[in-house]
Amino acid sequence: MIIDNDVKLDYCDVLIRPKRSTLESRKDVDLHRTFSFKGINKEWTGIPIVAANMDTVGTLEMAKVLSDNDMLTCLSKHATPTEIGSQHRKNMALSFGMNEDGYDILLGKYAPFIKIAKDYSFFCLDVANGYSQKFVDFVKEVRSEWQDKIIIAGNVVTAEMTEALLLAGANIVKIGIGSGAVCTTRRVAGVGFPQLSAIMECSDSAHSLGGLVMADGGCTCPGDVAKSFGGGADFVMLGGMLSGHDECDGKVKMTNTGKKYKVFYGMSSETAMNKYHGGVATYRASEGKTIKVPYRGPVIETVKHILGGVRSACTYVGARRLKDLPKCTTFVRVNRQLNNAFEGIDES
Repeated sequence: MIIDNDVKLDYCDVLIRPKRSTLESRKDVDLHRTFSFKGINKEWTGIPIVAANMDTVGTLEMAKVLSDNDMLTCLSKHATPTEIGSQHRKNMALSFGMNEDGYDILLGKYAPFIKIAKDYSFFCLDVANGYSQKFVDFVKEVRSEWQDKIIIAGNVVTAEMTEALLLAGANIVKIGIGSGAVCTTRRVAGVGFPQLSAIMECSDSAHSLGGLVMADGGCTCPGDVAKSFGGGADFVMLGGMLSGHDECDGKVKMTNTGKKYKVFYGMSSETAMNKYHGGVATYRASEGKTIKVPYRGPVIETVKHILGGVRSACTYVGARRLKDLPKCTTFVRVNRQLNNAFEGIDES
């Protein structure tokens, strides 16, 4: 047994300290970035905010809106070839999981995707626990088979495993365990890592190898997205912040009190396992939950809110480009970051 006594931070533990800035307006901030990917002759230019590959969020409808705003969507790994179709769509990633047979999931269950996959630049290889050697081997096999793809792989939260996945062939490592709004891994398994510290430590290791990181989970507001970028994340993946919208999968339902909502659930939840695996296996426990998210209308308004918040953060520290935000960011630790005097009072 080892105890790490170093302080580890989450988004709620810090604020970004403002600095003198020459920026006159939020419109002067450029949120677009251009990334080159080590080992493959490809570039991607866009705003590096990503819709999570969850059933209710990683939809084609979501991808259309985000792509129109130069953002990326990782499609649900349970989407079918019929749903996706063969038409190439900009700024979309195909997502794949790993079963007991590892790479066979791409050649077996997902064999119909092979033709479609040729039109996509991004593969998202997604498992809840990225620490198994089987997953590292999975990444190696996918890289060997698909040498021209930009591979996103995860999830992990430590520097050494970030390096292992990059050396196995990943271009972007997905960072986050237990930080998501509908993830219960920290409660069920007692495993996790404060998200902001995970991003800072993993991004430092990734960048030293020419790789990138994608922060996945834990963002509750635009300020958290800004903190994630300020901490060194190259991409930020959002699930809960994009849930409850028209573009999310599922029907709008009504509570007994007349309030509209949509269902949002974790991909390790009992809901997901009942849907795809016939229930929770006897040897495991559910590590996700199912919640009712207030209906929020079209996602474009939320997208504008997020982008506006990140631009505002950049103006407070003098970062003319999103790329400059980590260099301009100084975090200050706080005991409280918000005034909650009127928390819960209906604004209407």
